[in-house]
Amino acid sequence: MNRSIKRQIATIFIGLVVAIMLISTFINSQFLERYYVYNKQETLINVYKKMEKAVKDTGSSYEDMGEELSKVIEVSNIMYVVMGNNQQVLYSTSSERQVKEMCSQLVGYLLNINQAKGKLLKENDNYEIRSTKDIIGGGEYIEMWGTLSDGSNFLIRSPLESIRESVVLSNQFMIFIMLIMAVVGCVFVWYFSRRIANPILELAAISERMADLDFEAKYTSGGENEIGVLGENFNVMSEKLEQTVSELKSANYELQKDIEKKEKMETMRTEFIGNVSHELKTPIALIQGYAEGLKEGISDDPESRAFYCDVIMDEAAKMNKMVRNLLTLNQLELGQEEVSFERFDVMQLIQGIVQSCDILIQQKEADVRMDTSQSVYVWADEWKVEQVFRNYFSNALNHLEGENVIDIRVVVNEEKGTARISVFNTGKQIPQEDIDQIWNKFYKVDKARTREYGGNGIGLSIVKAIMDSFQKEYGVKNYNNGVEFWFELDVR
Repeated sequence: MNRSIKRQIATIFIGLVVAIMLISTFINSQFLERYYVYNKQETLINVYKKMEKAVKDTGSSYEDMGEELSKVIEVSNIMYVVMGNNQQVLYSTSSERQVKEMCSQLVGYLLNINQAKGKLLKENDNYEIRSTKDIIGGGEYIEMWGTLSDGSNFLIRSPLESIRESVVLSNQFMIFIMLIMAVVGCVFVWYFSRRIANPILELAAISERMADLDFEAKYTSGGENEIGVLGENFNVMSEKLEQTVSELKSANYELQKDIEKKEKMETMRTEFIGNVSHELKTPIALIQGYAEGLKEGISDDPESRAFYCDVIMDEAAKMNKMVRNLLTLNQLELGQEEVSFERFDVMQLIQGIVQSCDILIQQKEADVRMDTSQSVYVWADEWKVEQVFRNYFSNALNHLEGENVIDIRVVVNEEKGTARISVFNTGKQIPQEDIDQIWNKFYKVDKARTREYGGNGIGLSIVKAIMDSFQKEYGVKNYNNGVEFWFELDVR
């Protein structure tokens, strides 16, 4: 996602950190020196006030005044000189050379010579504060000069070079700290953006799956904040939607069933009567013939009579099976069979049917191959799916030849959202002209063989009716060594 919320959060906060760094650096480089100068002015004024107080309190005892100001001078890197009216140095804390420079500078101020060479920062009736350059030494200073209450003159100065060095060092240190904070901040921003964005991305993925009617996805990140509450609501909504979809499928089926019922009823009734009449002719004729033979005593041999009775019972059983299948088929085609859509494991269903046919598999010496290691959940009527698969599997057993292999497969198509269940058996192919006819009631490709295992051509018609009721695809495919029957079910 080019516009993922994780990237947007990280970009915004990293950009904010960088912007703060740039703004802080700009402010520091442009205004820090001015702030130092302003702060130094306040220090010079404070020294002046202490000097004035010392003069008033001690009566021009400059020795005492030096002790009073010693701490301020040491901390603030300040030099000062006090000069009497006769230009005699009354007190100073500087070296002899510095005293000479400062006295020369003070005389220049008193004679109004130096004022044009510096920049006036502040003034009143008692003093002036200037930014200036010493004529003799050449150094740049912030200087304060004026007159004390006893009439003596003073000059207080602090070098600007130390201020600039402090500003440069402060800027360098600040940039270094900001770079470290930027790296640490970026790591924290990226980490917390992931913590914030990942639950949102998980919810987005869940919503996409829910849009495809896949309700298996659940929010698992937890949390007691707003996102956690939203995730729990997603889970509740998913469960309710799953239930609603199930109800809608059933309701949709009922609606379609009602629409088609009237159209099919008369046609199905006519076809049903005709087909039953046709299919019952042969078994009824056999039963009647063998029953008459028994009555007339055609054969007194006990084995023959037993054979006659077996034929009658066998034909009656076939008629009973056919009638049951016809009733089931008729109910399906008329829409009288209820369809209850539910979610179940089709692999478990297949495994149960195959196990129930174990005796027949052993009799046929069939090699049944299937993989039931993974569950595949589908939406359908479980009982009707069992009928479809049992018909396919019974046909495979009855038409088994050659290598006697039955291959059962379940393949999930994620794109279509379906599972294809197929049953392949080795044996003869179905003639191409019969492919489309085998789903019709009572249609038999090999009538002799069908009658041999008791078939009546109704099983695949039942499959067709069930799959049509599901509105899902089904079919048959020939291979060089056998035939495959298949059908599809929804997995979501």
